[in-house]
This record gives sequence, C-alpha cells and structure tokens, in this order.
Amino acid sequence: MLFFTQCFGAVLDLIHLRFQHYKAKRVFSAAGQLVCVVNPTHSLKYAPTRCAAVQASAEQGVLPPCHHHEAVHDPQLAPCTCPLFSCPWEGHLEVVVSHLRQTHRINILQGAEIVFLATDMHLPAPTDWIIMHSCLGHQFLLVLRKQEKYEGHPQFFATMMLIGTPTQADNFTYRLELNRNQRRLKWEATPRSILECVDSVISDGDCLVLNTSLAQLFSDNGSLAIGIAITTSKVHSSEAEM
Repeated sequence: MLFFTQCFGAVLDLIHLRFQHYKAKRVFSAAGQLVCVVNPTHSLKYAPTRCAAVQASAEQGVLPPCHHHEAVHDPQLAPCTCPLFSCPWEGHLEVVVSHLRQTHRINILQGAEIVFLATDMHLPAPTDWIIMHSCLGHQFLLVLRKQEKYEGHPQFFATMMLIGTPTQADNFTYRLELNRNQRRLKWEATPRSILECVDSVISDGDCLVLNTSLAQLFSDNGSLAIGIAITTSKVHSSEAEM
C-alpha cells in the first residue's frame, strides 16, 4: 500500500505539471512559444549581496571601510543573482552563464518569445524565481522576486537583465505580459546590464511591480504565467498599461 501510495502521488504530480504547461500554452497561444515551469528559491535568512551592501552604505552617506590589504573591486565583475540572498560568488561576464547553470542549475530557453510560469506564489517573502533566456545571440536573465518593500506588504518585482555590458543592453527591448480572465497587463522597457545589480533595479522600481491583489488577479492556482518577448530596438520606452 505504501509503494502504491508513493507511485500514485508521483503520477499526480506529473499530471499536475503537464496541466500547468497546457494552461500556459492555452493562454499564450502564439505558435512556437516555449513554456518553462520555474520553481521558487526561498530563503529565510536575508544576507545582502556585495552590491546591496554598497548601495545601502551609499544611501546612508557612509562608504565601506578601505583596508590596504584589500584589493580594489573590479567594476567588470558581476555578482551572482541566484539565489539573491546567499551566494557570494562574483565573476566576469564570460563565466556568469556557466556559473548559473552548473552551480545553481538554472534552466535556459532559446527563442524570441517564451512563457515563464512561476509556481508557489503563496510562499512568504523573500522568494525568487529565475530563468535564463537565450535569443538574438545574447543571454538574458529574468528575475521575479517576492519582497516586502514595506513591512507586511509583499510585492512582486519582475525584471530582465542582460548578461552583458550596459552599452549592449541599450540595443534591446523586452516585454513582459500577463494575460488572464480577459485582462492584460504589459511592461516594456530596455533591459539593464547584470553589472548594474538587480537589487538596485528593484529598489528603484524600474521594473514590473505587482502588489499581492494584482498578482492574485493574474495567477492561476498559485502559479503566475509571464509572457516574455525580446526585440532589438534603438528607440526605447518604458510603459505599463492595462
């Protein structure tokens, strides 16, 4: 009976996963779109990354102490963005993708348009959903974070970061789209370089921001489907329309 119960539970999980794929594909009906189910990375202990600590010090008007035996920080080093609350790794742009794939097992999808299906939206903050998106000869990182910007009021922040320089990022435009129950929400902007640090992007609010009630309006059984499209563009705009 125990063996039967375990097998039956595994079959139900598989059916549920396939059902999530089906529903996402039904909502985003464009031909050729890929659907990726992304599980959350949840952390109970907040340990700010190096860029977050430097940003906090700058906001308080206090610079971090400088010691003669410490090396000068290389501005071309990118901090690890997965998980955002615990990994102290830093590296050059050429090795960011291999670090994310080998160390954190981050999935990577190829194609101009994909669907990002984040599960377990009910988990307490801080929680992250992360995936890599390869298209147009470059790699992008989509970060969806649930965070309490104000105590007791969690919000969802979604942004696209280019694994490249700020100059390269200016050549692209990304679009995030939520579509459910005859409602549609779009955010379009220029991606930021991963060298600029995702923490500062979220703090500035230069991304798609959803409060809890709005996220629930577009979620389906605890999952949130976000359509992602990336194009090359020289003229950029940032807008959110509903």
